[in-house]
Amino acid sequence: MTGQTTVKGRVIDASELPIPLANITLRGSSNIGTVADFDGFFTLTIQETPPFSLVVSSIGYETTTTNAITASVEDLIITLNQGTELDIVIISASRAPERIFESPVSVEYFGQKEIKNTPSVDFYSGLENIKGVDVNTNSLTYKSVNTRGYGSFANTRFVQLVDGMDNSSPSLNFSLGNLVGISELDVSNIELLPGASSALYGANAFNGILFINSKNPFEFQGISAYSRGGVTTQEAAGTNAFYDVGVRAAHAFSDKFAAKVNVSYIKGTDWFAVNNDNLNDPSLNRQSDPNYDGVNVYGDEISTTVNGVSVSRTGYEEQDLVDYDAESLKFSGSLHYRPMADDLEIIYTGRLGRGTTLFQNANRFYSPNFFSQQHKLEVKNNNFFIRGYITAGDAGDTYDTRIAATNINNSWKSNDDWFTEYFTTLAVSGGNHDLARATADTGRLVPGTPEFETAFNRVVSDPDFTTGAKFQDESELRHVDANYNFSHITGNFADIQVGGSFREYRLRSFGTVFTDFDGPISYGEVGIYTQIQKLLLDERLKITGSIRYDKSELFEGNFSPRFSIGYNAGEDRNHNIRTSIQSGFRNPTTQNLFMGLDVVRAITMGSAADNLDRESRDYALSTNGTALTGNANATITGRNALENSYTLDSAAEFINAADPSLLIKSDVQLVKPEKVTVLELGYRGKYNGFSLEASGYYNMYQDFITSENVVVPFYGEATSNEDFTSPSVQALFNNDFNIYNIATNTSAEVNSYGMVLGVDGKVFGTYDFGVNYTYSKEDFDEDDTAYQSEFNTPEHKVKATFGNRNLFSNFGFNTSIRWSDSYVWNDAFGTSEIPSFTVADAQINYTISSLKSVIKAGATNIGGEEYYNALGTGFIGSQYYIGITINNL
Repeated sequence: MTGQTTVKGRVIDASELPIPLANITLRGSSNIGTVADFDGFFTLTIQETPPFSLVVSSIGYETTTTNAITASVEDLIITLNQGTELDIVIISASRAPERIFESPVSVEYFGQKEIKNTPSVDFYSGLENIKGVDVNTNSLTYKSVNTRGYGSFANTRFVQLVDGMDNSSPSLNFSLGNLVGISELDVSNIELLPGASSALYGANAFNGILFINSKNPFEFQGISAYSRGGVTTQEAAGTNAFYDVGVRAAHAFSDKFAAKVNVSYIKGTDWFAVNNDNLNDPSLNRQSDPNYDGVNVYGDEISTTVNGVSVSRTGYEEQDLVDYDAESLKFSGSLHYRPMADDLEIIYTGRLGRGTTLFQNANRFYSPNFFSQQHKLEVKNNNFFIRGYITAGDAGDTYDTRIAATNINNSWKSNDDWFTEYFTTLAVSGGNHDLARATADTGRLVPGTPEFETAFNRVVSDPDFTTGAKFQDESELRHVDANYNFSHITGNFADIQVGGSFREYRLRSFGTVFTDFDGPISYGEVGIYTQIQKLLLDERLKITGSIRYDKSELFEGNFSPRFSIGYNAGEDRNHNIRTSIQSGFRNPTTQNLFMGLDVVRAITMGSAADNLDRESRDYALSTNGTALTGNANATITGRNALENSYTLDSAAEFINAADPSLLIKSDVQLVKPEKVTVLELGYRGKYNGFSLEASGYYNMYQDFITSENVVVPFYGEATSNEDFTSPSVQALFNNDFNIYNIATNTSAEVNSYGMVLGVDGKVFGTYDFGVNYTYSKEDFDEDDTAYQSEFNTPEHKVKATFGNRNLFSNFGFNTSIRWSDSYVWNDAFGTSEIPSFTVADAQINYTISSLKSVIKAGATNIGGEEYYNALGTGFIGSQYYIGITINNL
């Protein structure tokens, strides 16, 4: 018969000081529990007949289990001993509870202590202090997380789950950071697995996976709020105010029903992107290079060559094309029902987000009024879960800044007319480029004038990319996954799990991004997996084996196995040595498969077999081309681009040397899934309050997904070793060609390797100190010039933190410093070396225990030296802030 037992007590440390926010749960049921208040006190009522035990944990302390409780208790005292970060219990590495210390793979943790103590403005920015992690800043409101290289802002190799839901864009397939994610008030903890995780989490968990877990309203009740504000400073933008506010309300109406809601809003001014360096030659500016192509200048990509002289149109700076407003409004709510008041729980979750931001892929995109929503239904208990969710997006008023500039230019003078005027004036003036440009620019729309604003508004509201620049996107993603853990049945024999998932994409861009002119494009993926985990040798040795099979309807299936061995050595079992081998894979993205987008520099094209004929464009031929073919226009399909084109490098050599024998026919293959095999060796050790971690890995890739630029003549048959009589060679001479960027796999041998070292602990008694070093290196066949790396991470990174959570009564502080080596940034936007940089952040905080509140003030990039971590983004200045968080338990 079920009874009701109430346990009241206090959680303290060895010095008899209270441990606030300690977790108290019923042993064997992680869903039944509570959290201690700021003074360490707690009350827990359990609908279960004694005897039972409680599990008590807090970050930085060793987890303990109480003696058997046989009746209600009024004054239970629970003492926790000082521990390390390695004693934290996580779920992600094995889909089952285990200490970080014994995890079979590398794992990082970011919890309430880290959120409170981060010197960054918000918790998501604070992730950049985790060892091995890259956080690339694209916007004030949009940041991209990655590990182990091979990531850009369009990072499709890294997965982010919020309460089990993939928060990637259905159409773009990459995470939107925390742009429409979770309120800081509702974050329970964050777990991060660097490296391949496909064996348990499927396709695209390739470079790593980030788990953000929210607070359960049964355990975290009440109303909490935060408000912070301050200024951003940047040389280009000046000093601008920003503010960030949020409210969380949660209540358990009974032991069966609970609910919560979250609302948060941030508004500020984005980092201005004003890099006018010439992509062709940074030593030359517009005045000295007629073919100037500025990094953050758009429309000047339109270029032509006449008699060996290359000239580009006059472009518009990015700041003429965007407002640099940045805002994000997020709402989430969930209903939780425990029909039998035990660990079985039924959950509905809804998340809505709207805002304005800048993001970057092949071009820079300004996104006013974008909208995203997710809805999930989940049933779970301690042994299983099954969840289904849908993600839907709406691009709002998003537009492509490069295409906008190009079509604003075209709205007052066509490319043909502009270049005709330029070269005619150039010939008449005896080579005066300044006069030629001034003549061709006669009538140019000037930013700030009514004429420019009229043309601009017309272009950014027009979804036809031949005349406008607006994105339309209402794509959706549907996902179902399930897992069952048989450990309650198998007992001490082994922990055995099985699970699976199904995902369907529904692409709907109305022909603006994908080739879905005639209706939505849909396709699906399915996967199943199993894992067995066994403890041996007095539970010192842990052996884990798992395997997953995934199948996309567009490709053959893939197996992803993982095998690991971990051993706890030493008399006190304070040394853990682990080794693993695992494989991962990722399916080509929706863009790799079905994109058909003119990004000005090239036509970006997906290479799914069905897309070759869906991608089709009409081109007007030159006068010479019309005379040669008898037609004024040519229709080019994706199949032409794949089967009848030259390599870009050979076409460039041909143009420079006027030697058609240099031309090489391209041999681009249809894109297919990419695979990786990962070898990893790691060590974790605990030394009198210090923890030491070291790990190394080696990644071996197969069929690495990349893209290749080819030159497609509008007529003739492309072959290698051409001569001047070939119609396709004449097409190149007549500028009757276009460049296509086609998704494919490289034949180059691609590998990468690296290591991570980290030390954390106490110094000078009560001061927290941590330092870590990351080494990352790519190893590939450099003779393959068609391979686009996108490794995009420094070879060396060092990060350090120093602080004290209780320097004196209720007062704490924390500081961090990050140093990044220089590195080469390479993606679809462009290639450039990123200079090394050092960034220092700091914060102070004061706790008002009676109000359960914390006042916090801080600054990021204290030195004020602006830096950037990707080509094309705004330089990052400093932020100064002060805020208060109220009743955030």
